[in-house]
Amino acid sequence: MKTNLMFPMRAVKHYPQWIAEGSLGELARFVEDAGFDGFAMSEHPYPDKAWLANGGHHAFDPYVALSVAAEATRRLRLITYVMVAGYRSPYLAAKSAASLDLLSGGRFTLGMAAGYLETEFHALRADFDRRGKLLDEGIAAMRAVWTGVDHDGPEFGVSGHESLPLPQQAGGPPIWIGGNSKAARRRVVELADGWMPIAQSAEMAAITRTPPLEDLASLRTLIAEQNDRRAALGRAPMDVSFVPFEKDLLRTDADAFCAALAPRLDEYADAGVTWLTIEPASRSYDDFKRDVTLMSERLIRR
Repeated sequence: MKTNLMFPMRAVKHYPQWIAEGSLGELARFVEDAGFDGFAMSEHPYPDKAWLANGGHHAFDPYVALSVAAEATRRLRLITYVMVAGYRSPYLAAKSAASLDLLSGGRFTLGMAAGYLETEFHALRADFDRRGKLLDEGIAAMRAVWTGVDHDGPEFGVSGHESLPLPQQAGGPPIWIGGNSKAARRRVVELADGWMPIAQSAEMAAITRTPPLEDLASLRTLIAEQNDRRAALGRAPMDVSFVPFEKDLLRTDADAFCAALAPRLDEYADAGVTWLTIEPASRSYDDFKRDVTLMSERLIRR
């Protein structure tokens, strides 16, 4: 089981004060040196203030931020966690993904989701009601770009165009799909390479409009069901990246988080989780370095 470090989303709002004399490149290199396998960025280009006041967060542009991390590192997997597909043309997204993949030496993983923040869709003049349908065809359009062929489809069909350079990874970067919904799980089975299910209470599930996921037994069942459906289609088992159920402990005590999670690492792996994603809640870059060092010592098996 690999480990993925999510940049602390709450740090973005006060980034100049949070990072102090450091830099994002230095931070990514620190994460790599600590033994993490991946480094991830979220996306929220223009969220509404009411959502922000009720637990929402700002985010860097993921491609800009991950490009900085790519230049400063040599081994880290660079992951969008997640890019909201409907916020941009699939052709622009394919160009960004191919560019980052090639320039990073083939280290990019494209985590995508349909999205749920309706107000942000409206602000960006994106189509909220048809976001799922557009995501399905958008994946096909992106993969056509990455293999140098035309895409024939009702929404994004285009012929006689070309986008170079191609990504370094043959056929394009792996695509992971985020979300617990039935539609998200179908995309994972039929279209993608990995899944990012969300641990969430019934209360949070109402906000994201997706089913709750509250315990490891349920996660194990869902992963097995997905892999069985993939096998029936002749597809290999999927990658599964998961933010652990113990995540809330990180809000106040990284040591307590490590103490609770460390004994359960084998359980997560046995359940089918291939990537464990951790987002520190560190209040400063100095705190971040202490927290990452602690997690490296307690959670990463070398």
